[in-house]
Amino acid sequence: MSPLGKNPQVLHFIFESAVTFICHLLPIILQETVNFSQEKCEESLDIECPVCGSQHIIKNGSVHNGEQKYQCKSCSRQFVDNPTNITISDETKQLIDNLLLERISLRGIARVTKVSWSWLQDYINQKLARIPRRIKVSGESKGRLIIECDEMWSFFYSKKNEVYIWLAIDHDTREIVGCFVGNRTRQSARQLWASLPDIYQQSAFAYTDFWQAYKTVIPHERHRAVGKETGLTNHIERLNNTFRQRVSRLVRQSLSFSKKLNNHIGAIWYFIHGYNAELART
Repeated sequence: MSPLGKNPQVLHFIFESAVTFICHLLPIILQETVNFSQEKCEESLDIECPVCGSQHIIKNGSVHNGEQKYQCKSCSRQFVDNPTNITISDETKQLIDNLLLERISLRGIARVTKVSWSWLQDYINQKLARIPRRIKVSGESKGRLIIECDEMWSFFYSKKNEVYIWLAIDHDTREIVGCFVGNRTRQSARQLWASLPDIYQQSAFAYTDFWQAYKTVIPHERHRAVGKETGLTNHIERLNNTFRQRVSRLVRQSLSFSKKLNNHIGAIWYFIHGYNAELART
């Protein structure tokens, strides 16, 4: 072995020099490799940005239908080259309308119907905004009218934003005849009574639980507060369970809850009209 190899200080100096050289050279090599790969990728894309016209374009994943998505490095705009506008058929919209009446999330509906999430959200927002917030009943005489009333806890956005669904159903036909979504106060009970068709407000006899708000709203001679053991509110209690089984937004432990109160209320009314329509067909 040479005399240099026997000197520890020389070996240490050589080792430090090699490490320093590698530490300075490696980042430069990696950066040049990245730049070369990026330039090669960009040069192969004969695409212009639809906003600024720049050709400084890179690939940036894909959209829901698998088409390549690009991003402009000049203005950061993301786009699809030659996008195809897909018209959603009436059959698909009808399927979506039916699925909204079942316990399935909106993202689940998007997967089943193969529509984009953004389109589905806009479609449902518009649909729920147009849903009537009033029950229509036939003008025919119904004989002696008996209703059952109850309130059901729910929430939107987070459990801190709790709202109660006040419901009234016809004791004989099981048809939902009144609804109001609000807090659990006397004012909400008054709104429930006001939501009833005139024929029910004028002559219906009501069974409720012992919540005090009912006593101040329903005429005393046509109101009776009863316990669950009597069975006189069994139908409205069963309806509450049906709501939670059929409307995913009302499941207590759920990720399908409404982000907005208007959508929450619209979804409830949408189910009410669908539920009454099912009763009418049977």
